Amino acid sequence: MKKFVIFIIILFLPSISVAHMAHYNKFNKIEMEIFRNDKLIGFSKFFFSRKGDKTVITNHTKFSVKILGANIFKVEGYSEEIYIKEMLISYNSETLQNNKKKYVKLNFDKDKNKFIIKGSSYNGEASIENIIGHWWNHKILQATSQISPVSGSIKEQIVTFINREKFTQYNQVFEVEHFTLKSKNINLPEDKKLDFNVWYDPKNAIIIRISYSRMGNWEYRLKTVE
Repeated sequence: MKKFVIFIIILFLPSISVAHMAHYNKFNKIEMEIFRNDKLIGFSKFFFSRKGDKTVITNHTKFSVKILGANIFKVEGYSEEIYIKEMLISYNSETLQNNKKKYVKLNFDKDKNKFIIKGSSYNGEASIENIIGHWWNHKILQATSQISPVSGSIKEQIVTFINREKFTQYNQVFEVEHFTLKSKNINLPEDKKLDFNVWYDPKNAIIIRISYSRMGNWEYRLKTVE
């Protein structure tokens, strides 16, 4: 069960802090539904607000897992990312996982040109080449490392292009690019490795679907964009 919990937190998450905010000027909300074994178990919603050069992105993610009728795993989290123009200047999150609190408090230190992180899994400095590991931001597919949005830990990754595909989701046809996103360190324990399939719509610059397999088949599916 411990390994199962750790891997879910990595997903709830899943190279640079520049996010190409212009790609998201048309978005006010991105909503993903979360499935396990093709059964809807929760959601992850992102809300965008803007004022001048400042963009604020808030997230609410909530899901629960039941096995044999028993609620064995429950997560609810909130976060806020703040960008000035293209630069991430702060990130804060609080997550309740089976009554256990996890958190991240990140700020950009202009003098050091680094992120300062205080998290439940990591405290210290981090390069601004890192990106927050949220699925709203397609720059995660160009990143060499990401910061866990739940605990603040830093994860190096390798992203590989697989092919171009076409599929239907919520009665809409998408032409997408299929990538894999995996941990760079192959010696990590299996329950700590990043191991995702990601489908990206280059026309609209948005991730359509994320999947992985670990004690079941999991998917984040883009439901609505406003």
